[in-house]
Amino acid sequence: MTGVRPGSLIHVEFASRDPENTRRFLEKLFGWRFQSMPGLEYDVFAAPTGPGGAVLRASPEQPEGVLDYFLSDNLEEDLAKVERAGGRVRRGKTAIPHVGWWALVEEPAGAVFALFQTQSPERGPVARYRAGP
Repeated sequence: MTGVRPGSLIHVEFASRDPENTRRFLEKLFGWRFQSMPGLEYDVFAAPTGPGGAVLRASPEQPEGVLDYFLSDNLEEDLAKVERAGGRVRRGKTAIPHVGWWALVEEPAGAVFALFQTQSPERGPVARYRAGP
């Protein structure tokens, strides 16, 4: 996936009330290998192709389900576009230390997804896609 551009799907999160069980299920189903993030209940995986993602514990802020993240090169500008297009910002620009920023948005019919802007395209989570195989 060389040359990921804004609007590309770059990350998928599985929020679960039982993250360990969800992780085991995905390991059995897809053969994914997970790596736990130190100090967090957040286990990341790399899919064979396409975006990777994580499994985390569901919370009031992120209820059970799958949340897709799309790349933004200017989060403030894209959040304004969301509102002009009739959507709404459910959670504004939020820092992910040493990684970048994300926001939660809802399109006019109610589907929820996230936008992500990397702090450093050379080091961020989309760098492996930009670099190619």
